[in-house]
Amino acid sequence: MAPGGSNYQDIGDSRSAYSDYGIAPESAEFKNSPFRKAAAVIGGKNGVGSNSAVHELLECPVCMNPMYPPIHQCPNGHTLCVKCKSKVHVCPICRHELGNIRCLALEKIAESLELPCRYQIYGCQDIFTYHTRLRHEQNCRFRPYNCPYAGSECAVTGDIQYLVAHLKDDHKVDMHDGCTFNHRYVKSNPQEVENATWMLTVFNCFGHQFCLHFEAFNLGLAPVYMAFLRFMGDDDDAKRFSYSLEVGGFGRKLTWQGVPRSIRDSHKTVRDSLDGLIIQRSMALFFSGGDRKELKLKVAGRIWREPL
Repeated sequence: MAPGGSNYQDIGDSRSAYSDYGIAPESAEFKNSPFRKAAAVIGGKNGVGSNSAVHELLECPVCMNPMYPPIHQCPNGHTLCVKCKSKVHVCPICRHELGNIRCLALEKIAESLELPCRYQIYGCQDIFTYHTRLRHEQNCRFRPYNCPYAGSECAVTGDIQYLVAHLKDDHKVDMHDGCTFNHRYVKSNPQEVENATWMLTVFNCFGHQFCLHFEAFNLGLAPVYMAFLRFMGDDDDAKRFSYSLEVGGFGRKLTWQGVPRSIRDSHKTVRDSLDGLIIQRSMALFFSGGDRKELKLKVAGRIWREPL
């Protein structure tokens, strides 16, 4: 889907290992991660001291990321992570053909280490064993957010402050201050609804940011329009707020009241759950008036904070 603005639009060493196999690190954040920088012992009473030498031992020679069990090795004892093992057929160090050998000793060391969360650079200060660290990172509240822009497949991630600047500078999203709004949506040919979205709008309200979405799509065989709000933050904070949407004309109106969804939930997830104001096309054209050949909808809304 493409942005539409106010009007509608369709919507040997590690270096040689990289060059030989075309495998790059998954994320640049590990270049400056705690795994590569740690020089002090982090261990606890239940963990083995995890100094920098041990971290280097657990570093995959291909992708340079820390290795988790299962850890594989070639017949000469050179180790590599399970992801890289699935992509290469010979050892990146000695070029010996890889078998299916596990390095059990290194796996036991890895399982006993206590390590910082990979999102330490974003503010998480917790320490975990290898396996609990993996489970924690899947839901760490400091993990980066995905860009909430719905008009294109945007791969940018970051904290809220970074994403707000990204939406404004790169996607040219309209930014508004205030907790009430009245938006007008126009489309010259309302018969076309497949994969249609209007430009995202962001509201600064109560010290937070809220994203207003409006789009057209087919619900089964019925074309509909939908408006909904997402909260730029985690779900626990999103539940502290509520919002209402209203559209109408000629003595009739539709209203919706709900809780904004966190941007942790993708735009598609929220849309497909129908968690918002749904307007059938015939009703939308009735609200538009005139000859019913042009969509002219006014969507009013309000955001408020729920009492604690």
